[in-house]
Amino acid sequence: MIPKNRITIKQVARLAGVSTQTVSRVLNERPDVAADTRQRVQQIIAELGYSPSAIARSLIQGRSYTLGVVAHGLDYYGPSHTLVGIEREANHLGYSVLLDLLHHPEPERAEKVLRRLLSQQVDGVIWAVPEIGNNRAWFKDTGLNLSVPLVFTNMQPRPGAAVVAVDNLEGGRIATEHLLAQGRRRIGIITGPLSWWEGRQRELGWRNALLAAGVEPLERLKAYGNWTATSGDACMRQLVEQSPDLDAVFVCNDQMALGALRVANEHGRRIPQDLALVGFDDIPEAAFYVPRLTTVRQDLFELGARAVETCNQLIEIQMNGDAEGLQTSDGQEKAGTEMIWIHPELVVRNSSIV
Repeated sequence: MIPKNRITIKQVARLAGVSTQTVSRVLNERPDVAADTRQRVQQIIAELGYSPSAIARSLIQGRSYTLGVVAHGLDYYGPSHTLVGIEREANHLGYSVLLDLLHHPEPERAEKVLRRLLSQQVDGVIWAVPEIGNNRAWFKDTGLNLSVPLVFTNMQPRPGAAVVAVDNLEGGRIATEHLLAQGRRRIGIITGPLSWWEGRQRELGWRNALLAAGVEPLERLKAYGNWTATSGDACMRQLVEQSPDLDAVFVCNDQMALGALRVANEHGRRIPQDLALVGFDDIPEAAFYVPRLTTVRQDLFELGARAVETCNQLIEIQMNGDAEGLQTSDGQEKAGTEMIWIHPELVVRNSSIV
């Protein structure tokens, strides 16, 4: 038996009685190999414990099998779990991940980060930085004329951009419609920071649902949080003071909902009898709040996975010279451009149903 650390593709080919090109076709799952030949080669590979060299594969195929991932805000639930979804799917598809954390995601830093990743020979880039303020100002229709595909997560649609995003507008709407269906009419909101696109979309979903039901979204029903439980506490105190007749609150993430629940209990507001509450995210702890928290579930693992799948598709298109490109959400084909929506789901628990 040949020692495993010295096994080469030539040795596999010799023992299987085929060319190295045939072994390569089997390894790459090419269809142009006879079934009996494929089985014989696979048997030799298994017996020898042969593993192809990643470096050799990169040189032969002209790609690194590495994705550059740019992220920010990993202390928040959404960005951190999106990154886990990215890593899992990248590993599944045979990519390694080169992570670059932006602690201050100003637009002028974007080009520097992208150039650094390109110097590392990545096959594609996933920009998993939340859209905050004008931190997308750097992106033009050409995407800085990058030589590799670029995919964004959680960003409003832009011409020329491949984007995978949770439909936060829909999430805010279904949360508010659920409260309206319980007979609530004085429905407040604790927003996330409105500099975040996701925060603005959730607030707009609340507003649109109220207007559609003939209920005015009064300013005194709004309080502005920053995603933390501490801000949820402060915002709930503000709402109770501004609107003593408040009968429901849509809280734009579950951490802030924890602070809001605490204040409601302090003020003797029974939940859900006196005050119904709906959060957003469906963090694992939400099912153990007292009472158990009704919330809007966003599948962040799917968000990350779909971003990787989209980037992989674009890489394959680029490698194969496929001008047809990907299909956009309206069915039109345009290379490098599409908007993929991840639809949220309402999870009903005790905090909103009497």
